[in-house]
Amino acid sequence: MREVQDHYFREARREGYRSRAAYKLLEIDTRRKVISHGDRVLDCGAAPGSWSQVAAKRVGARGEVVAIDLKVIDPVNLPPTVHPQQGDFCETPIEALGGRPFDVIISDMAPDTTGDRFGDHHRSVRLCHELLNRAKILLRPGGNLVMKVFEGEVYRELLDRAGTEFDKAKGFKPKASRSESVEMFIVCHGYRGSNETDPDQQPPRRKPSRGWG
Repeated sequence: MREVQDHYFREARREGYRSRAAYKLLEIDTRRKVISHGDRVLDCGAAPGSWSQVAAKRVGARGEVVAIDLKVIDPVNLPPTVHPQQGDFCETPIEALGGRPFDVIISDMAPDTTGDRFGDHHRSVRLCHELLNRAKILLRPGGNLVMKVFEGEVYRELLDRAGTEFDKAKGFKPKASRSESVEMFIVCHGYRGSNETDPDQQPPRRKPSRGWG
C-alpha cells in the first residue's frame, strides 16, 4: 500500500501538482463528468491548491476557479484563472466570491482530526451539511457538487439529503484514497434548489451528466 501512495506522491511532483490529492479529483471528474469547459468553479477548503489546479485545466481559459480556505493559499504559479482568497466559506458573502452563483462546487474540506473517529465523522458531516445549506446561495440550479466526508453512522442520512437536493447523488472512493481511510466523496449532479440572490433571473438547468457507472 505504501508503494501506491508513493506513486501518487511522485506523480504529483512530476506533473507539478501541489499535493497527491489532485489525483482524487482527476479520477472523480474523469469518471463522473462534474466539471465542463468554461465552468465557474468554487473550490472550498482549497489549500494548498491541487484541486484548483485540476479544476483550472478542466474549465480552460474561458472558465474561472475561486479557491477559498481558512489557510492562506500561495498564489505563486497558480493558473491565471484561479483566484485564491482566505476566508470561511460559511461566512463569505457571494459578492466577495464574484457576485454570481457557480456552475460547480468542489470541496476537499475536512475537520482537524482528533483520532476520535466518531467525533471526526460527525464534524465532517456537519461541514457537508453547511455546504449544502450554502448551495442555496452559491450554486446555480442544474449545477454539480463534489464533497468529501468521513464515513460513519450518519453518512447515509447525508447521502439521502443530497439525493433530495440533486438529480443524482452517489458515493465514490478514488483509487488515490488510502484503502484504510474512511474518506468518501459524494458526487452530485443537477442541483434542484433555487438560487436566493436573483430568483427571477435564473440560468437554465444543466442536463444531467453522463458517466454514471
